[in-house]
Amino acid sequence: MAEPSTSSPPPSPRTPSSIHFQQEFQQQQQPAVFSLTSHDTALALVPPSSLWPRIDRLRALYDKAYPKWPPHVNLVYPFVRPDLLDEAVDRVAAALSSSFSWGSTSSPKRQIRVRLARPGVFEHGGRKNKNGNTIYLCDDEDPGQGESVCLGVLEGLRNTVLASLGQASGDYRMHLTVAQSEDVEAAPHKFLLDKVGLLPPVEWEAAELAVLVRERDGGGGSVMRLWGRIGLEDGRVERLGSLAAFYQDAKASLLGPREGEDAERDLLQSGVSYCGGEEPERWAPPFVPPKLAVASYNVLAEFEWPPSEARYPLVVRNILAENAQADVLVLQEVTDGFLSYLLSDKQIREAYPFCSHGPPHLDGIEPLPSFLNIVVLSATPFDWEYVSLNRKHKGVLVARFKRVGRTDGDKFLPVVLAAVHLTHGLADGAVASKKSDIKRIIGYLSKNYPDHPWILAGDFNATTSSISINAAVKAKAISEQSASHLASLDNLFSEARLVDAWKSTADNEADDQGVEGERGATWDPTANGMAAVMAASGGNKWPHRYDRILVRGEGFLEIADFNMFGFLTEQRPESELFASDHWGVRCTLNMSGLGESSEEPSEEISELVVPVQPEKGPEHLVVAGSVKDALVELQVIPSEADATKRKRALDLLKSVILDTTSTNAARVRSHPTIVVVPVGSYALGVWTSSSDIDVLCIGPFSSNTFFALASQRLRKASAQGIRILRRVQANTGTMLELEVDGIRFDLQYCPAASIAERWPDVLRASASDPVWSLSAQALSKLKAIRDIDYLRRSLPDLTAFRLAHRFVKTWAKARGIYSARFGFLSGIQIAILLARVQKLLARELGASPTPEALVATFFHHYARFDWSARLAFDPFFHRRRLPYSRTAREPLAILGYFPPALNTALAASVPSARTLASEFRRASEALLLRSATAATAATNPASSLTSSWSSLLSSPAAHAAEFLAAHKSYVRLDVQYWGLSRSRSGARFLGWLESRCVGLLVDLHRRAPGLHVRMWPARFVERDGESGNIVSSGASGTGGKNEEEEGITGDERDFRCCYLIGLDKGSPDMSKEDLKVAFGALQTGLARFEAQMRGDEKYFDAKSCWLSATVVNRAELGELELDSREWGEHTLGEEEFDEEDEEGEEEAASGLDSEHDEFARKENKKKKKGGSAARKQIAAVDLRADKTKKFRTAADALNRIRWDPQLDSSDYVVGYEDRFIGVQEKELGAWKSEQTDDEFIPQHRILYFRRKSDGKLVWDRRTRLDELFGNAA
Repeated sequence: MAEPSTSSPPPSPRTPSSIHFQQEFQQQQQPAVFSLTSHDTALALVPPSSLWPRIDRLRALYDKAYPKWPPHVNLVYPFVRPDLLDEAVDRVAAALSSSFSWGSTSSPKRQIRVRLARPGVFEHGGRKNKNGNTIYLCDDEDPGQGESVCLGVLEGLRNTVLASLGQASGDYRMHLTVAQSEDVEAAPHKFLLDKVGLLPPVEWEAAELAVLVRERDGGGGSVMRLWGRIGLEDGRVERLGSLAAFYQDAKASLLGPREGEDAERDLLQSGVSYCGGEEPERWAPPFVPPKLAVASYNVLAEFEWPPSEARYPLVVRNILAENAQADVLVLQEVTDGFLSYLLSDKQIREAYPFCSHGPPHLDGIEPLPSFLNIVVLSATPFDWEYVSLNRKHKGVLVARFKRVGRTDGDKFLPVVLAAVHLTHGLADGAVASKKSDIKRIIGYLSKNYPDHPWILAGDFNATTSSISINAAVKAKAISEQSASHLASLDNLFSEARLVDAWKSTADNEADDQGVEGERGATWDPTANGMAAVMAASGGNKWPHRYDRILVRGEGFLEIADFNMFGFLTEQRPESELFASDHWGVRCTLNMSGLGESSEEPSEEISELVVPVQPEKGPEHLVVAGSVKDALVELQVIPSEADATKRKRALDLLKSVILDTTSTNAARVRSHPTIVVVPVGSYALGVWTSSSDIDVLCIGPFSSNTFFALASQRLRKASAQGIRILRRVQANTGTMLELEVDGIRFDLQYCPAASIAERWPDVLRASASDPVWSLSAQALSKLKAIRDIDYLRRSLPDLTAFRLAHRFVKTWAKARGIYSARFGFLSGIQIAILLARVQKLLARELGASPTPEALVATFFHHYARFDWSARLAFDPFFHRRRLPYSRTAREPLAILGYFPPALNTALAASVPSARTLASEFRRASEALLLRSATAATAATNPASSLTSSWSSLLSSPAAHAAEFLAAHKSYVRLDVQYWGLSRSRSGARFLGWLESRCVGLLVDLHRRAPGLHVRMWPARFVERDGESGNIVSSGASGTGGKNEEEEGITGDERDFRCCYLIGLDKGSPDMSKEDLKVAFGALQTGLARFEAQMRGDEKYFDAKSCWLSATVVNRAELGELELDSREWGEHTLGEEEFDEEDEEGEEEAASGLDSEHDEFARKENKKKKKGGSAARKQIAAVDLRADKTKKFRTAADALNRIRWDPQLDSSDYVVGYEDRFIGVQEKELGAWKSEQTDDEFIPQHRILYFRRKSDGKLVWDRRTRLDELFGNAA
């Protein structure tokens, strides 16, 4: 590495403190003199490796020492001969460990706060020289900000080191080399210096000196390796034993790319996309239209310094012009200044909220790597990678669009865009490079994205004019072989099945007299004044079709249109101003299947699909917006205020669970990965103002550990409006019912570390991916989010789907068929039924149906659906085969997408299936009847069409009243309890009863198949006709202290209600004798049900509960109405279960760390035994006084410090016994518990745990001292 000698840079003023330190050391010791002349060793400050990428992205392109050297600040270079290195390092270490301080006297620790934020230049030998000038980063030298203190401290350190080696202090300039340049007056040097100045500040706390040694290879090359480290605080020397590399692939990088080798992803230059505004919710992506427009534009860089911005406004106008509007925009020759200007435009940010690079002028954002760069802007999210080609500064930006692509079964294949800007020029080397680069690009895409749709867009710089090529051959500027290479480029594209968008849409018969290769020219000096200027200076005066868009659709993308843009100009007094020397190109693509694979379903699947016939309906019913108007009229669609409130509540819940409000940033970063995502109706965007929000957390802990920690954090956040209502044990595991800012939440957890680590990309992983090898319970929890993710990616029109879903759900609630618990419809079932209708309609019509057509077709289709014999499933997902076999016990089959259970209607019974079929027929007939009625109304057509839709959506109370009058006889389940709290014990009792109702319906149908039983999925209460009050038993509560504390009245502890099952003849031909037999069987079944319920001692206590099941006539029902009271409200002291819930099966199946479980079990026991009053403090108890108390193990203490959120693990050290050295200490964060780890130490060697902040022991094995679990006994 060509480093300036320590005497070459201009001197910096020496501080008095540094001189004092040097003199003091020299008075103490007069060492032997070491010669500092060897360029094979160095003493340097090396920043943390996490800071290297931002520096190395420029060093890799501009610093000839990369990767021979890491980013570094030399302290002494050249240093001592390698054979004297051991002795010299010991001398330096002794000096640093001496009693006096080389640093600032006010600093408690001998560390250096390094901040490099200003560019500088070392000029070597004048303006122009073959050795080049060094461009570097140095400190700010701003005394007002205090950064200049670093110079004095660093110089003091250097002088101490030099004195220890017998050398006098010399001139020194702290610097970190980034690049080299040639002429300091030339524009390239000034552009590069400006680029280095755009780097975000490089800051770190330097705690050690790195000792570097040069390692030479047999070919004359060399690389600096790490020999060891010297601690600044105590002078401790760490000798590595063998030289360590700074870069794993340093040797390969030195060799450079070999001709013919495959292109590979450049991990250093690849990055993340930036969002120009507020990033959209992950679960609220914009609707992806059935067309995709891709544009490419070479904006022509400014090559003179300072760069002129005169063309920039005109370039932006052309990009925003109507003929250039696109979903994806690829730009070439983008500079730092132009990108900053472009992304400052509000209209650009609104049109393209996502960009591959951020504006370099903003703090914290890196500059673009090269002078000329490729940048991709998009209206939809994408991620990208950089693929280096065989020349510096030449590569391909490969973008993957997260929500645009085709699906192949359960595998999502996003559209892949390769943005290119190939080598320019008509010479043998340039032509060979172009051909090689194209082969590499195609090879890379074929290897990494073989089945994905491809788009290649950009400036290919391929000469196309036959006149220009023939002239070059004649002038011997290129060989005949190069000319044949240019002609063969189209063959390369054809072999890769890439279709040229211009060729596929151009009129090949037009302009037959034109010169071959000049039609469709995007660089045309005969029409573009800017290109004419370039042609005059370069001699290339013929038009060429440099810019292209090529597509390999894979049955998903189809070229629909092609056009050029960039024709807007500006009249100047001296001449006409053109935006660029290139015209832009744009291609419009049709996306067949609206997000689905074009592969047709297999013959097996096709036989199972029930075709959907489009139902247009009367004209007044299909008026655009009529369904939405009906929903707005009934206040079903939430307001913006509701949406904002829910988003704020969800964000608050996320921040509390993830503890993102913690002031200790290091602790937050060290937390394991936990994913918090909404599921259910909120995730799908079909929620209403009365909906709660279902939230799923995914992480590495066991369920016990997660809920223990989450409950602590949620209780601590009670002042922010968070309340834990109750903790319930559902079939799927533990669930917390919460209230956040008045919004109800259901919080569930799935222990799956591998899913959390790969989130959200794991959702695109194939079902056969080993990452899904989880327990059935874990897959069951993840199923909701996987199903919703697929729905959102595959629906042709999400807006229409949401309106239709809300309409059907509101209708189902009103008609009493929306309750999965009772075997009726659920939200996901409605989504599946709607999605298959929408997709089949879209394929049939060639476009997504309107909400009105979708709703009408939905009801008419399922009114004719044979539920007993047919399966309702999405044939666009289950395309090849259906991994499901229907059993005789499944009267209804509505199949979801992902395992473990495909059938979402397992709770359905024969009676509930019959009820659903009947209600679909009723809705279909009602639509036709009311359509005809509304069509004859001549007074107010608008009101008529709204009322036609609204008539299906009457209030649940009105339809319940209709149910009460629809049957002659009913099964009445009378329920009563007294002395129980409504929010917990009462709700638990009723929930248990409702979970048994499906079994009752199945039993009644088995005993009396001739009867049709229809249950209304809600509670009815009786109202006193005289007083108007709800009738209860009138008994008072249990009284006493508990009631007074909870503020619960006697009426709230005493509740009576009933459930009703309507009875009808299964057939009109049923005889009286058959009816009598059926009613007898019915009575027998009810008596058995009543006996079973009363015999369940776990849930039924005769001292506080009562239940009866009888058959009554309509007249005996009394004055009944729906119970409108809310259940499950918060009650003090009732957040947790009475019985212990270890969830052993779930945790054993997940294979999680038992150490986490141990902590959770102890936390739960503490809550149950000690209550909440003693939770906050950890009492110190000296267990030496009582030898009978259990002394907690070192593993217990270690886990407590690691996982207790009230303890800062970084403030503790572990004292342990080394077999050779004795008692040693180690940072707790560095302690390894895995036996396979190289640094593993058995836990029986742990002697104590000490708190660093006060030096106090909190656990000591020898004295049996335990301050961590002192209050656990």
